[in-house]
Formats: sequence, C-alpha cells, structure tokens
Amino acid sequence: MKRRVVITGLGTINAVGNNVETTWANLVAGKCGIGLITHFDTEGYAAKIAGEVKNFDFNAYFDRKQLKKLDLFTQYALISTDEAIADAELTEDNYDPERAGVIYSAGIGGQNTFENEAINLHLNGPRRVSPFFIPKMVGNIASAHIAIKHNFKGINFITVSACASAQHGIGTAFRSIQYGDADIIIAGGTEAAVSPLAVAGFCAMKALSTRNDEPEKSSRPFDAERDGFVMSEGSGTLILEELEHAKKRGAHIYAELVGYGATCDAFHITAPAENGEGSARAMAIAIKDAGITPADVDYINAHGTSTPLNDKNETAAIRTIFGEYAYTINISSSKSMTGHTLGAAAGIEAIVCCKTIESGVIHPTINQTSPDPDCDLNYTPNTAVKKQVRYAISNSLGFGGHNGVIVLKKFES
Repeated sequence: MKRRVVITGLGTINAVGNNVETTWANLVAGKCGIGLITHFDTEGYAAKIAGEVKNFDFNAYFDRKQLKKLDLFTQYALISTDEAIADAELTEDNYDPERAGVIYSAGIGGQNTFENEAINLHLNGPRRVSPFFIPKMVGNIASAHIAIKHNFKGINFITVSACASAQHGIGTAFRSIQYGDADIIIAGGTEAAVSPLAVAGFCAMKALSTRNDEPEKSSRPFDAERDGFVMSEGSGTLILEELEHAKKRGAHIYAELVGYGATCDAFHITAPAENGEGSARAMAIAIKDAGITPADVDYINAHGTSTPLNDKNETAAIRTIFGEYAYTINISSSKSMTGHTLGAAAGIEAIVCCKTIESGVIHPTINQTSPDPDCDLNYTPNTAVKKQVRYAISNSLGFGGHNGVIVLKKFES
C-alpha cells in the first residue's frame, strides 16, 4: 500500500515577497512585483522588465566567503529552504538524516556565474578563471548545499525540464516517499536567470513582453492584449513528509499531496501541442492518480505564462478535461504578479495551492481587462475570492513539451 504524503513546511523568496507570509498577502491583494530591470544595463534590449527580488540583505544572510562560492540561484534555494525547515520545525532530534532527502530543481542553474566567467576567460585568459566556477555553476549544486547545511543524507538530485522542472521534482519526491525511499524530502525549485545573456536569448526568441512603459501591467495571462512572458527570479521550497512521520512529531500539515501526472507533447521544442493535448493528458493522469474525478477539483493554479500560445492551449486543455465544469472552476495565474521564475515556478505555485487550501482564498489573475475569445474560462479576474478548496491542481509546462501536474488535497486525518 502506498504511503500518504503531506506538506509540512513552506519557504520562498521571489519578486512579490521575501517569505511566504508576505508573498501570500501580496498575491491576495493583487500586488505585482514586476519592474524595470536593475541587475544590468538594458540599453539595446527589446525587453527591459523582470520580476526581481527586492530589499533583501544578502550580506547579512551570507558571509563574504559564502557569497564568493555561491551563485545567486543557490543563495535563493538556501534562503527559502531555511524558511521551510523552520516552518516545519525540523530539528536534529526529530528525523533520521539517512531517511531525509533533497530533490530540488533548476531550469538553467548558475547562469550569472557562467556569463561572468566566460567574460573573464575572454578578457584575461584561462588562468584567471575562478576555481569556484564549476561548483558554483552546475545545476545540482543547490541540492548539494541544502543537504550539507541540513545534514540530509538520503536521496539527492535535481530535475531539469525547463519550466516544469520543480513540478517534476515535487512529483518525484512524492513518489519516493510513497514507495518508502525516504520519510522527508525537501523539494522545490530555484532560478536566477535575469542576466544579460539569458534575457537577450529570450528576446531573440521574441518570447518576452515588451510592455516596458507599464511593467506592472506587462504580465497578463489569458488577456487578449498579452504579448509574452516576463522573466523573474527566486525560489520556492516545500517539505514533503510521510504522514505517520509528520504526525509522530506533531507537525503542522498544510495539505496532502495525492496525485501526480507527467507527459511529453513530443511535438515542438518551444510551442505547445495543439489544443494542449499533452498537458490535458498530464491533468487526466494526475486526477486519476488522486482517485478523484474532474468535478472534485475546486481550483487550478494555471501555468498561465501570458504568451499567446500557452494561454490559448492551456485553456483548451482545461476544457478538454473538465468539460462544461471548466466554466465554473476558479483558475488563477500567479505569474501575473510574480512573473515567470522558469524552473522555480512550480515550487512557488505549489506553495500558493497550499495557502489557498489553508485559507479558503483564491488569489486573482491581475491585468484581466480585455476578453480573449480563445481564453473564456473563470480566471478569477483582478480580485481575490473566498472559496473553500478541498482539491487543487497545479499545472506546469516546459519548453520541449514537458508537462507536470500535481493534485493537492485539504488534509483529512
């Protein structure tokens, strides 16, 4: 019999808040975290906006030696994980380190380190490349640092599947606990790719919004005037735990993780399959895995990137699975306020689902002003609503056709 898996700790740092409490309050209030890029000079860039982390004192959190050895994406991972560990009240004496693992995620990894050292090599030659280059840049290093800091000696690796990365990490952690490979797993994702080369690359693809004169209105999922996604940065961490283990130590339980589905479009390197065929299958698998029907789902946290193709096809996928009920269910896109954190997105959005279930409040999709006939569902426009949520699902879709969906349930002992 599969073991039950619950979520006992949450942590995040992102464009709308440097912790879970602030993030949730701002999302419910419809506060956007997108602004003009400050990380580098955007002269010559078509897109000059991003969702940057704000007002966080990294020098107070890390000492100088640590900052020299840690890329920003790892810093974000450690910050949100520390919050989640504290929230879960995990201490050295209430878990077995050998039964505790880390399955973390990053879509890109140490992008800033990669760019800086490439410039260094070009200007100064190979002998000036930092000895920290490789251990700062490789994607798995965030999960390694988390394990080292918290003495988690069990299963440990990362998942990389573009913007579905954290969802696949959460789903794999779910399965690992279900089948007895661990009792606790730190899961989630991190990204710090608001950098000159990464932004230039997405600009070259014409994937980004260029609404530079109205940054707070630039991310507008499902709206007819959407013109691309907005890059952002940050991390989201969840503590997944086997139910009896959590109960034994008296842990607070936010929600139960009950379903997971993963598919591939096998269609195109960037465009979604027509009518969201692949994401529809992932939703169907996750719902079946949870042992429920589509009519049981109360809320969908959409991938909702604000790109013309994603929003149209995700809407079609939801209609495919939910039929007429699709017009009743509440849907919202956190990315309308956070921007798109790429490989970290599903970690932050799983936290949103937990807070939605816990609070009975669904945050809005902001910037819903121009109806799109292709996007005709209830996206919870502009204002939060109160609604008791028993089952929530979160969709994540990545370049290459990677689809991941999880189902969370209000905990019932």
